[in-house]
Amino acid sequence: MADLEVRTKLLEELAPEHVTLVAVSKKKPVADIAALYDAGQRDFGENYVQELTEKQTQLPADIHWHFIGHLQANKVKYISPFVYLIHAVDSYKLLEEINKQALKNNRVIDVLLQVYIANEDTKFGLDEKELNEFLGNYETNSAGLQNVRICGLMGMATNTEDEQQIHAEYAKLNGLFIALSNTTFAGRSYFNTCSMGMSADYKIAIAEGSTMVRIGSMLFGRRMY
Repeated sequence: MADLEVRTKLLEELAPEHVTLVAVSKKKPVADIAALYDAGQRDFGENYVQELTEKQTQLPADIHWHFIGHLQANKVKYISPFVYLIHAVDSYKLLEEINKQALKNNRVIDVLLQVYIANEDTKFGLDEKELNEFLGNYETNSAGLQNVRICGLMGMATNTEDEQQIHAEYAKLNGLFIALSNTTFAGRSYFNTCSMGMSADYKIAIAEGSTMVRIGSMLFGRRMY
C-alpha cells in the first residue's frame, strides 16, 4: 500500500523548495493510487500507455497524469485527451505528433524535452547540440505548433553510487535549463520546469536546482514485475 507517512515527510521536504512531487505509480494497483489521492496527492506518473489509459478511467478526473516513459509517436493519440505533462520528448517528430493529437482534442499539451546527461547507453535524450537544433526548428515552425508547449527539460542521471558524478550530471542539466530560461524563443514564458531526481537521488537533484521529482519506490514500495 501507498505509504502516506512517507508522502507527508516528502512534501515537508519539498514544499520549501517549491518542488513538485510526482508519484510514480507504474505497476501499482488503482487502490494504492486512490489512497495517495485521498491524502491530497494529485500528480501521478506512468510509463506505459495501456496501463495509463486503463487507470485514468478508474480514478478521479482531476488527477494530473504525467507520462514519464519513452513515448512512441503512434501511441500519443491514446493519452492526448487527458495527459497533463509528457516528460520525455526526445525527437521533433514526436513533438509534431503531440501537437497533431492535441489539436484533434482541442487541447494544448505541455511537454518537457529529455536531455541525455547520463553515462549509460540505455538512457534516451537529446545532447546539447541536438537540443539547440530542436529549439531552432521549434522557433522557426512555432506558428504551426500552437497546441504544444515546451515547459522545460527532463533528465535522468547515471545509475551509480558516485554522488559526485550525479551532482555533476544534474548541474549540467540545470545549467542548460537556466541558460534557456534566459533566452528568447517561442513560448519561453512557459519554460519553468527542470524535472530531475528519483527516489535514490532526489536530494541531490533538489540541491542542483530541480523543480520536479519523480518518486516511486519510496511511496509505493518495490514493484513486482
